[in-house]
This record gives sequence, C-alpha cells and structure tokens, in this order.
Amino acid sequence: MNIIARVDAESPGTPLAHFWNLCVGAGRANEGLRAGWLEQLDMAVRSCGFRYIRFHGLLHDDMFVYREEDGRPVHNFQYVDELFDRLLDLGIRPFVELGFSPGDLATERDTVFWWRANGSPPADLGKWSDLVEALVRHWADRYGTDEVRHWYFEVWNEPNLRPFFHGTRSQYFALYTATAAAVKRVDPALRVGGPATSNFVPDGRFAGEVEDLTRHAQTIAAPDLDALDWAPVWLTEFLDHCRRTGAPVDFVSVHPYPTDWALDGLGRSVKLTRHADATRRDIELLRRTVDASPFAAAEIHLTEWSSSPSPRDHTHDHLQAATYVVKANLESAGLVDSLSYWAFTDVFEEAGAGDTVFHGGFGMINFQGVPKPAFHAYRFLGSLGDQLLARVPGAVVTREGDSGALAVLAYHYPSEVTTAPPASFGDRAVAERTLAAGSPGRLDITLTGLPARTAFTVEVLDHESGNALALWRAMGSPDPLGREQARRLRSDSQTLKRHTVHASADGELRIDQVIAPWSVVLVREERTSGPGGARADGG
Repeated sequence: MNIIARVDAESPGTPLAHFWNLCVGAGRANEGLRAGWLEQLDMAVRSCGFRYIRFHGLLHDDMFVYREEDGRPVHNFQYVDELFDRLLDLGIRPFVELGFSPGDLATERDTVFWWRANGSPPADLGKWSDLVEALVRHWADRYGTDEVRHWYFEVWNEPNLRPFFHGTRSQYFALYTATAAAVKRVDPALRVGGPATSNFVPDGRFAGEVEDLTRHAQTIAAPDLDALDWAPVWLTEFLDHCRRTGAPVDFVSVHPYPTDWALDGLGRSVKLTRHADATRRDIELLRRTVDASPFAAAEIHLTEWSSSPSPRDHTHDHLQAATYVVKANLESAGLVDSLSYWAFTDVFEEAGAGDTVFHGGFGMINFQGVPKPAFHAYRFLGSLGDQLLARVPGAVVTREGDSGALAVLAYHYPSEVTTAPPASFGDRAVAERTLAAGSPGRLDITLTGLPARTAFTVEVLDHESGNALALWRAMGSPDPLGREQARRLRSDSQTLKRHTVHASADGELRIDQVIAPWSVVLVREERTSGPGGARADGG
C-alpha cells in the first residue's frame, strides 16, 4: 500500500469535528471509585482529549442509589456524587447511561456479568421514574442547570439482548418513554436518547418482541457476509414509536461493532468478523436512516465500538487494533457526533478480573496503567487540527484553525486483510497471524506553502515503537509485573520513535519513507497545541 498526498498548506479546508474523542467507555460506575481507574482516566483525558465518559451500573446496588424499606423508596446519592465530582475535576463529563435496575426495583436479578447486573425492566415504572427524576434534579442542584445541560442521558444498554433486558421491545419502549419524561420534567433542555441497541444484523432475529435465535443460522450459512443487508436493531421501530407517542429523541444511539456473535441454530456460537469497511458502511446507513426520519435534527452517538465485543480478545492488545481505530475513524469523519471506544481501561470486570498482564481486555490502557497501541491511536487522532485539507487512501492532512499548524496522520491497513481485525480467543494465534500479514508500502507526502525551514515532528507507532506487548515480551514476559518492571513498562510504552524534519528554504516538506504494515505515522508541525483541535461538544 502506497500512501500519496500533495497538499498546499494555504489551501481552503473543511471543518473536521473530533468525533472520535467526544466520548469513551468504561466498565461500570463503581470501578470509577478506584485510584488506578481515576489515574488512568486522567492520563486518557490529558493525552487523548476525551470529553465524556459512559459506563454501566450507575444504578446498580454497589452504588447504593436505591433501596426500599417497608415498600418505601430510599434514595442515596453519595457514591454517585463522589464519582461525578471526580470526573468533572478531571475535565470530563458524564454521558449518563440510566441502568440497570436497582435490586429492589428489578423484576429479575443477577442476569449478566460477574458483578451480577439486574438486566430486567423495573417492576414499578412509577418508582423508577421518581428515582430518575430525583437523581437528575439532584445533579441540577449540585452542579447547576447550565452544566447538566451539557450532559447526555441514554436510556439503558443493549435492551435487544436478553442478558441486558429480560423483557420485550414494547417494554423497552415504555421504559424509554417514562424515563425521557422524567428527565424532561427536571429541564426540557436536557438531552435524552436511545435505543442503545447492539448490533447491526442482516436478518430478522430482532423483528419481533424478543430475539428469535433460529434466525441466526441463515446469516452463518451466507456465502458472503458483506453481500447481506446489515441494519441497526430496533432503530426504525424506535423512531416510529417516538413519532407516534411524542416521546423526545435528542440523540440516537446504537453500537456498531464490526462483528456478529451469532448462533448456528443448534445453540453453538459462531463469531463472525465483517469487512474492514463495515464501520463506515454502517455509519453511512445510520446517517441516512436518521436523516430520513422525523428526528433528522437528532445527534447520533455510537456509544460503544471496538474491533469486537469481547473482553477476552487478544487482538485488543495488539498493534492492529490501533490501526483499525485510525482507519475507521478517519473514514467515518463528518457522519456522526461520536464513536465511543469501548473501553479506556482494563480495570473492567464484566467477566471478572483478567488473569494476566495482557489478557485481551477492552482497555486502551492495561490494569497496571500501561498504554497499549490503541491509546496512541487516540492520542494521534487528538493531535489533528480542526480543518481537513485532504483525505486520501491511508492518510489525512489537517490544519489547526487558531495556529495554522499542519498535521498528517497516515496508517497502513494492509489490503491482504479484507476484514476488521479478526478476534483472537484462547491464545494469540489469530492475532499473531493477522499482525504478520501484509507487505511494506511507501509514505509519500509533500506539503507546500510553508514558512521556510518549518520544523515537523515525525512520530511512529509500529511493531517496535509504542507496542506495549512487544516491550513486555522483550522483558521476558514477567507475570505478574514487579513494581519496577511496571514503572519501566509504563515509561517505555509511552516513548515512541520520533525525529524532526524541516521544510526547505522555499517552504516545501517532502516525506518519502517505507511504512510497514499496521504502522501509524503522525507528522505534526511543532507549533501545534495540545490534543483535540476541534472542541465543540454539541452543547
């Protein structure tokens, strides 16, 4: 793959919103009360510019928000206050996911995750609505209405999947309507949305009130996954329900993982990975669907996304995860308001604790605070400007509006890998084969119209640079890490290959170098300010 761009620094640009770092995910609210989690979030905010954070379990029993005494609701918001105070102090706002049910309100308990989330409809929508209204009103009083108007309120998580919602589609729509009304009673300007469904599917498994598992088999049997018509789950039905009932939709949310965890009709799970362009294609369809709906003005937030929806996929630890992050985000720019990476940290306990230092966790930072390649992908993205000058296969060239500084971000996603990075379970065999695929290409970038001798920093993320897993292996794969080993690995994984280049006396910069498969290269004018050139938060 050869990446070629010729760009005049003075050419007009188009707006480039940094939708990739508007929001980032985390496991559950209670994990945010830990020192390590907060330290890692601080690093992610400072280095990558994340502006909102979303997590499950805000109303779970380990946050103690709700209990009943003799049938009388008792509210306790102290743990939530502790968490939200610290988030705001770090410079990041909550993207509030309202779920799951507190135990004393749940129709069923312990439906999902190691931490036993109550993925069931509330037994009493009146008590649920009172809880939501009281909590949102508490936030407005504590932080001020102007602040809370910047937040987002999402109703539930993936209600189409039975572990997360032991109910029907109609029950979710009723829950959404009641919850949205409760939020709006506090302030009509607050932003509420849904349906937060997973995933895009090409068959009728979610056409009814509950998932029809027999419909999975036809997808598994398809000779070409990418020839099928993939569509978001429940979205048209949700928008139609809101149109008919008058329920508000300030934003639409879905989860577009480029995978399909399907059943073969005999109860056996088959994990399918779709085309490398699946994320962009799904987002384009989503954009068209919302534009054609009565809610065309609604924002679009993809509140979970990664190369796969598994917290034990070794691919998450590898370089190709980072390359895919850059590819999917740059190709999808301008279509939606956020694409939220799931998740920022391996302090994450849906399946319990990871058994090893690198266990394929979702996090862009491992449990010990070591940044993985995906962290650097987001750091690179955050270094781009807010004006797009050029987009070519494998690269973009941007300019920062305030300073005029240029940045180039290039990535080599090898054409030999036609899918998103395949998941790697049990061991790293699939991840290692994927990483070995592809042939070197050339990075050929020419920038003109620059001040004479302008200095640029070239930073490279590749197999040896910024690759925490490779660095750990070079240490002898110590597990567990000693204290000094952990300190050294944290430091070494943040020290990438860098060198400085200069424009010529007549203001031309030429970069012509080999780019290895899966490598990501950032070329940044040295006067560029910190991460996240485009800072609009939709509020």
